[in-house]
Formats: sequence, structure tokens, C-alpha cells
Amino acid sequence: MKALGIDVGSLTTKAVLLQDGQVLSSSVVLSSDTADLSARSAAEQALHRVGLGLDDEVYVTTTGAGGRSVSFRHQQKAITTCLARGICHLFPSARMAIDMGAESMTIIKVNDRGRLCDWANQDKCAAGTGVFLQQMAKLLQVPLEEMAALSLQARARADISATCAVFAESEVISHVHRVPPTPKEEIAAGIFLSVAHRVMALCKRIGIEKEVAVTGGVALNSGLVSILQEEMGFDLLVPEAPQGVAALGAAIVARESIEGGTG
Repeated sequence: MKALGIDVGSLTTKAVLLQDGQVLSSSVVLSSDTADLSARSAAEQALHRVGLGLDDEVYVTTTGAGGRSVSFRHQQKAITTCLARGICHLFPSARMAIDMGAESMTIIKVNDRGRLCDWANQDKCAAGTGVFLQQMAKLLQVPLEEMAALSLQARARADISATCAVFAESEVISHVHRVPPTPKEEIAAGIFLSVAHRVMALCKRIGIEKEVAVTGGVALNSGLVSILQEEMGFDLLVPEAPQGVAALGAAIVARESIEGGTG
């Protein structure tokens, strides 16, 4: 029996298929109106790539915001548990992970067996999330993909609030409309620095412990990761597919259930 992990997020849904501890295939799809449809789409895409379907022998573990709403799941696990398993599989030396998704930010600490030791999160404010960065890019009138390269060109960093998304938006608008306007690269760097400050505050809440990995779709932003490394004072571990770490962890949990005889 194969193990399938699905992470149903607010913006994207990720699926990872495992067999004998090896990733057979994976997929990332835009989340649709319902979690069940999103999960089914991601699962079918990952399974189709290896000639399988949901009717085949597949044990499904779900996680994420919509994990509980997936009708064909065998079990559901907390996102923190799945992140811990996934990051330990990718980086056995990691003891901490910073997960930055579309609408939330979560910090976890793990032991050498990939078990969760402690965690902290913020989901009441958009500051520091993917949605926040998309809005900032819109205000700057540049594609989000270009913000990273833009920020790396900055000689200085604009002062942007690290505590509130609404305040940060007002400050960015103020910088854009100044006479003369603040250079866009400085604003981009200031935005990333504000996110880094928010991350650091969460990390310090549970204590920083090396090595530290960065996961979630926001981890694909090299400009933000660069500034976050400066604030941390050491290099961070970034997976090749950071947005799929929780789905990988869910697949690992599914495999453990199969091996334990509950699958």
C-alpha cells in the first residue's frame, strides 16, 4: 500500500505520494471552493503521474486548514505534526522550522526523531504571510516574483511596520507617494525586513535552536530569506520544494500508520 499525504491550504493544495520511504510523485494545485475538491484534484494529479487512481491501494493522511473536510481521508493530523515529520526527513539536523504560508506563520521545534517539541504561530494578522506580500507587491506595482531581486539591489531599507498589516500598507503608500518617492528597491527591502522582525519575535518566543529550516510558499522568496538570514546571523536550510513539506510529513505519517498495522 502506498502512502499519500495532502496539505489543504487556503491558496494551494499539495500532495505527496510515498512508497518504501521514497517520493514517487507530487503535485501542487490552486485550492478550489471546497477542501474536498482541492484535495481530490491534488491527489488525482499526483497518482495519475504514476499510473494510479484513488481506487488503488492508497492510505491518505490530510493536514492543513481544510484537512478535516476531505471525505476520502483515512486520518487527519495537525499541520505542526506534519511539518515536524517532513522537515526531519529532509534535514535530519534541523531542530527548528519557520513555516510561512498564504495566511499564517508557524514556528516549530523538533527532536532528532522528527517529533514536535514546541511551537508558536500567528494567524490573526496577515503581516508576514503570502497574502500580505502579494498586497505589498500590488502597491509597488511590481510582480511578486520581482520583489526579491529588487530588494537585493537596495542600499538602504525603508522603515515599515513589523506589527500590523494595515499600518504596513499605509507606510508603503506613504513611501510610494513621497516627493521624491522612496526607491522601490528600498521599500521592498523594508517590507522583507518587517517580515523578518515578525518571524524573529515568534522564534524568540520558543527559543532559537540550530539548525533552522524555512518552509511554505513564502520560502521561495530569496530576498526575504536573505534578510531573514542576516537577522538570524547564520544560514538557513531551504528545501527544494518548501511548499510541499507538510504534505510530505503527512505522507510519512500515513506510511507509519501502514507499517504499524493501522493502515
